[in-house]
Amino acid sequence: MKNLGKILLLIYLLPLSLLANIIASVDSSNVERGEMVTYEIMLNGDNIVRPTILTLCGQNIISTGSQTSIQMINGTMTKSYIFDYKFLPQESCVIEPIEVEIDSKMVKTNSVQVTVSKEIIKKDSPFILLLESNKKNVFVGEPFKMTLLFKQHKNAEAIDSEFIAPSFQGFWVKSESKAQRYKEGDYTITKKVYTLAAQRMGKLKITSAQMRVAYRTHTKDPWAGIISRIKWKSHYSNELNIGVKPIPNGLSLVGDFSITAEIDKTSIDANGAVNVNIRVLGEGNLEDIKSFKPSIDGVNVFDEKIEIVDGVLMQKMAFIADRDFIIPPFVLKYFDVKTKKIKTIKTKAFNIKVKNPKVKNEALHIKRDKSVSNESSQVNEDIVVSTLNQFLIFLAGIVVGILLALIKPFKRAKKNKVIDLKDEKILFVKLLPFSDDAKVQEILDKLEANLYSDVKQSIDKKQLKELVKKYNIS
Repeated sequence: MKNLGKILLLIYLLPLSLLANIIASVDSSNVERGEMVTYEIMLNGDNIVRPTILTLCGQNIISTGSQTSIQMINGTMTKSYIFDYKFLPQESCVIEPIEVEIDSKMVKTNSVQVTVSKEIIKKDSPFILLLESNKKNVFVGEPFKMTLLFKQHKNAEAIDSEFIAPSFQGFWVKSESKAQRYKEGDYTITKKVYTLAAQRMGKLKITSAQMRVAYRTHTKDPWAGIISRIKWKSHYSNELNIGVKPIPNGLSLVGDFSITAEIDKTSIDANGAVNVNIRVLGEGNLEDIKSFKPSIDGVNVFDEKIEIVDGVLMQKMAFIADRDFIIPPFVLKYFDVKTKKIKTIKTKAFNIKVKNPKVKNEALHIKRDKSVSNESSQVNEDIVVSTLNQFLIFLAGIVVGILLALIKPFKRAKKNKVIDLKDEKILFVKLLPFSDDAKVQEILDKLEANLYSDVKQSIDKKQLKELVKKYNIS
């Protein structure tokens, strides 16, 4: 019975449809933005091919439906059809004629005009969606707050809802708060705060947010009485226009920051490690800060990847050296949005004392005694060695050589057992003085990755043993 009204409308329009075979219409030609429109095609014929319609007025079809009825006119049976397509028009448009195949012939519908007006927000509107920003003009990378408010009137009934966030194209979403709900007058308000930062200069736009709400409607029908239906309507927020300026003097950082650095010790043994923790706090584009790793002559510096947690930037470093050195201040230069000036902040320097520093070995110069040299160059031709004595000496040399060859590997193996090849930290420190060797440096790089990062690299044990043997490392 609920479709009786449409069937009666079909009967009323049947004389016209018999002439034209096809009629297109909408359930409402004047709507507010966000209201759903139903586009209907009414036609008759024996063989109908339903048209495939994916979009109307540039918007995707939300749902489709169909109805069929059979009429007897002057003893002739006629089939009539209604195909409907629901969509949400965003602006006024004309639905152009659509071709439909009826009884193996292509027939076009009439065009249909749809007029869309902006949603009128009143003091007692059932649903209100708003976007607010604490700044209208910012620098590239400068954080600002965007607040989303959804208001529901106490008399408004919502069966279901679906939130569609605005487009943040051209912005970084740095954080997003949890939704807060509270009451204010006749409205229940849901509030959400986003922290955004512009990625580029120019005029950027934050598009409308959308809240689709399902609510129950009641209509009267002469035959069916009061009919209850579920209807969806979209409510849109305003848009926001943000002016974005470049950071002065070619700087890449903007905001308000503070920086600290802490070390675990000021005195180490030769080739020991000093660990440093760097922290940057404040509001700004922390993600654009690069590694603070310094370059210090004679000092190996290992930096970990920068981490940003809850608006705090952290970086860890390790400094290894075999002599006294100074860790220089860590410097941060940025544009201060409060004072509108360029600001430079830095930590203090750290003097590191190395116990038992390694002393470079001086080249040994051996002077020969000319008298000894002259004497050794003279050969007493009177000494005659018998052939038998030469043979015995030769034989004894072979025996001694064989014994040494057998004993030396055992001594070497015993000596090599002093260093544990599995202890990568000790290996790193022991190999460090020989980093001028390309093969040693290759091993050091892999040990560094295994010790100071999450990436584990395999080390050639054979090559490692050869290097330990080559440099007599114990």
